[in-house]
Amino acid sequence: MDELLEQFLVEGPEQVQQASDALLALEDTPDDAGLIDQAFRAIHTLKGSVGLFDLPAMGQVLHVAEDLLGAWRDGRLPLSRPGVDALISATAQTERWLGALAATSGALPADAGEAAAHLVGRLRRFLGDDGPAASVGTTLPADTAWIEDLFRTRGLDPARHPTLTALRYAPDPGCYFRGEDPIALVRRVPGLVALRIGRAGDAVAPPDDVYDPYACDLVVEILSNAAPDAVRAPFRFMPDQIQVVAWSPPPAVLAAVAPPAPMIADTVGRTLRVDSGRIDALAELVDELVVTKNALSDLVAQMTGPAVGAATGGGEAAVRSLGDRQAALDRLVGRLHRTVMGIRLVPLLPLLRRFPRMVREMATALGKEVDLAVEGQDVQVDKGVVEGLFEPLTHLLRNAVDHGIELATERTAQGKPVRSRIVLRARREDDQVVIEVTDDGRGMDPARIRRAAAERGLMPARALDALPDDQVLDLVFRPGFSTAAAVTDLSGRGVGMDAMRAAVGRLGGSVGIDSTPGQGTTVRLVLPLNLVLARVMVVSVNGERYGIPMDGIVETTRVAGDHIRPIRAGRAFVLRDAVLPLLALADLLGLQSGTAAPSMPEGGDARRAVVVRVGGERVAVEVDAFIGRRDVVLRPMTGLLRAMPGLLGTTLLGDGQVLMVLDVPGLIDAIPGPSREAES
Repeated sequence: MDELLEQFLVEGPEQVQQASDALLALEDTPDDAGLIDQAFRAIHTLKGSVGLFDLPAMGQVLHVAEDLLGAWRDGRLPLSRPGVDALISATAQTERWLGALAATSGALPADAGEAAAHLVGRLRRFLGDDGPAASVGTTLPADTAWIEDLFRTRGLDPARHPTLTALRYAPDPGCYFRGEDPIALVRRVPGLVALRIGRAGDAVAPPDDVYDPYACDLVVEILSNAAPDAVRAPFRFMPDQIQVVAWSPPPAVLAAVAPPAPMIADTVGRTLRVDSGRIDALAELVDELVVTKNALSDLVAQMTGPAVGAATGGGEAAVRSLGDRQAALDRLVGRLHRTVMGIRLVPLLPLLRRFPRMVREMATALGKEVDLAVEGQDVQVDKGVVEGLFEPLTHLLRNAVDHGIELATERTAQGKPVRSRIVLRARREDDQVVIEVTDDGRGMDPARIRRAAAERGLMPARALDALPDDQVLDLVFRPGFSTAAAVTDLSGRGVGMDAMRAAVGRLGGSVGIDSTPGQGTTVRLVLPLNLVLARVMVVSVNGERYGIPMDGIVETTRVAGDHIRPIRAGRAFVLRDAVLPLLALADLLGLQSGTAAPSMPEGGDARRAVVVRVGGERVAVEVDAFIGRRDVVLRPMTGLLRAMPGLLGTTLLGDGQVLMVLDVPGLIDAIPGPSREAES
């Protein structure tokens, strides 16, 4: 990909976001001239950047958008809500085009011209110009056959140039004596696509030997991808000498021009902007590691030399010296881990800023009035988390707007404000980040969820009746709940929620729901700050070692065998006055066949268990042994294993063996319905 285009694809989305932020804020403070200036500067910068590339559709839209903002800024036109709507649509389309450019290494979609024409027409209506009017000079013929001929002879691609502005310029013969320079005026035409200079009545350039330098008899023909007003602007003092026409290739031209060779797509490299101070800190750590490595090398040389005792002061002193070097190396590696974690941390701001416009567009399409408040934009998390959160958050916000928020008439009947409110909130808690989506809509009715779950056979009716309301809400994450009927009966909260939780689980996170009927719903995502570097508890099961993330462990415990009691098809025990279900990690992993009810321990044999939180409830998972804690570099699963529930990734241990890092809540959620009765 061209280096200039790569830079544009980095800076372009930032300019789009600045314009979108300013336009959304204008709805609340329409008299804020600073916001209009901010939007104008962003659009103007974008338009200038687009002019460096052959992107006529995007250039046309941005040019007219800039004209409208300029009219508002200068006070020539009053700001209007429909006009803001049109500009927000233009920024949204520009963002989609930028995504297409990144995916195709510089090509807009085939329908870009059609989309641009629609947006340009919509924006121009607010400028009081429904269409480009041709200004035809008296000395120029009125026919436009020359446009089609110029388009054909220059071999232009109609897919890339679906709409053009054609200009024919016949300078006055005495223009030279007035100090006019026709060629200099032509150079000022923006978006130049094709140019032909000939003599009056000729289609070819005049030979030098017959050109009269004192009388101008030239005719200049131009095709441009800029708007008609922009093309006409350099010739505003000579309107009688130009002909300007908005033109689209007719079917005959489309058939005559062969389609271009397909562009070979190139994968855009993912980039990460890093503060220079973090790089400097990393370089200093590398220097210290090199010094420590050299010290270890010297020590090894001394210990393997002919006079080990004299050189090292004896075996005990050598061991102490080696231990000191090991401790120093441990400290440096720990600092290196923390520094690398800091480098991978990026702010949530760019992600969260994308949602206000999206929510507004969805609400407008549904005839609802919704305000989205975003909090915690300064929180920083691993870039892998940021990249993986867009789809889950989009799904949650779509559900909130489409199914959680009531229509205006329903809200009025309930005494609620017509304009609803959704809060997207992010905060950091220790080594985790918590993201909440809260709405003030109709909430979720546990009774309806119970009825729908019973109809679909997710659980027996008696078990459903015994479930507390907060655990009933967790049923919407079951795959069987993602049905069309759930949209009607349950406000759509269950549609796709299993896929959303699976996506969050692949990031090492968990999902929970709190809801009050008639008041609203909160969906809470809890995710690790870092995906690559993790701290895990290594446990042993059936002679195999597995890792469990420390941030998902509530505590570890030992349970006496005679304290474990059978409950339905499973087991449970009491821990500090709370009954916890006890599941065997070996059963969750399918390492032993077992029976419907796991065998009970005999006598007072103690069982080791890891207590984790699943759907807001604590669950104990039995293991054979605790081996210890490790700081590991986590490698995510790839290929067929990527979608496997219960696996976060792998890491290498010091002895070279591969350690599987488990998503224990994901393993428990994957248990079939009847088998989960013991947990409930």
